[in-house]
Amino acid sequence: MGRCYRSGPSSVHNLDRSGAQTSLSTKLELRQNDLMTPVSRSLGISLLFGLIAVLQPVSAQSPPSVQRTERPVPPTRDPHTPGFVTAKELPDGANPAPNADGNFIIGPKHDVPPEMSAQLQQSGDSIPRGTVIEFTINSSDSKIYPGIARDPNTFGTPDPADPARLVVTTSHSAPYTRKVTVYIPKQYVPGSVAPFIVGADGPDPLLFSTLDTLIAQHKVPPMIAISIGNGSGDAQGSERGLEYDTMSGLYAEFVESEVLPRVESEAHVKLTKDPDGRATMGASSGGSCALIMAWYHPELYHRVLSYSGTFVNQQWPYNPQAPHGAWEFHEHLIPDSPAKPIRIWMEVGDRDSLNPNVMRDNMHDWVLANERMANVLAAKGYHYQFVFARNAGHVERAVRQQTLSEALQYIWQGYPSSAIRN
Repeated sequence: MGRCYRSGPSSVHNLDRSGAQTSLSTKLELRQNDLMTPVSRSLGISLLFGLIAVLQPVSAQSPPSVQRTERPVPPTRDPHTPGFVTAKELPDGANPAPNADGNFIIGPKHDVPPEMSAQLQQSGDSIPRGTVIEFTINSSDSKIYPGIARDPNTFGTPDPADPARLVVTTSHSAPYTRKVTVYIPKQYVPGSVAPFIVGADGPDPLLFSTLDTLIAQHKVPPMIAISIGNGSGDAQGSERGLEYDTMSGLYAEFVESEVLPRVESEAHVKLTKDPDGRATMGASSGGSCALIMAWYHPELYHRVLSYSGTFVNQQWPYNPQAPHGAWEFHEHLIPDSPAKPIRIWMEVGDRDSLNPNVMRDNMHDWVLANERMANVLAAKGYHYQFVFARNAGHVERAVRQQTLSEALQYIWQGYPSSAIRN
């Protein structure tokens, strides 16, 4: 059921931890070996989870849980560190121009732009407000993501034979419910085909209010915003990790076949099929997922927006075709592939994440990963804007408030709409 408003305990299957968990990882690894598969073939993963639940006996004993280690406080990084990209230092509080490619340094102050400050503080001004509707998707409704979860207070251990590979024994099938929140701008003409942006980890009220302002100012096209909640958990062994960190086209296929049709039905809108009128966005693993969607399905998406993107080795289960997870983007995929028709905006904070878990494979440095992304994107001639934010941690809210307006304008540059005034 959907509900409408204005913008302005699930059970867990007890599976055999020594047998079923290993089976789950192995089966999912086999699934990852077939990148860019059609949606119809993704039905196999549903059958695998069902077989695991039915065939594996319930165990009377479980091995000791692997406890999470304390997450260290990241150091403050200097954007002028040797090996980092050369970047233009902007006046404190300023943003890059929305039509400028390249690398920029902002901060340490993160002032909200004047036009956005008014939007955040007022609810009765003359800016037309979009409508927001919400509906839910249950794991039982999905043929692609029937659901997994990792046991609380557990993580995994590095493979002694390969420190870049994490062994997770406490992940198992589990149900979930996710919310999908849809923003429809006041300027949307019923029955017309609209551009749209898909966001991770929804809902995202800041996105909706920012679009209210930018659309009213004719700085971006009147677009639908689709903010999709994740399937719960985080990182390796979780549903969110499976969705966002997997290097394949599967999540984009899930959105295309199981989310967008519901959006059109529930929100009474028509969504464009033109990849130039489709954007993805997210933060942390949601940021790397935004690029994964466009990379594996460039026929669906051409525009990407990422905050503190997790372009690191966080994929699980292990996939030999992309053994280092999203680190592969700047290690092999982008430098070794012809440029794709993708426009990307990226941000990272000077205190962004560094080695947040037990893995010590030199591929868990968010700052370095995003710096390397900027370097390879420039080398391949991509249209990109990279923002290094001083005085900012992982997905810093103040940075989002400062930059989201400019970031959205950047990724929608070149969109053929008479509604945009540059």
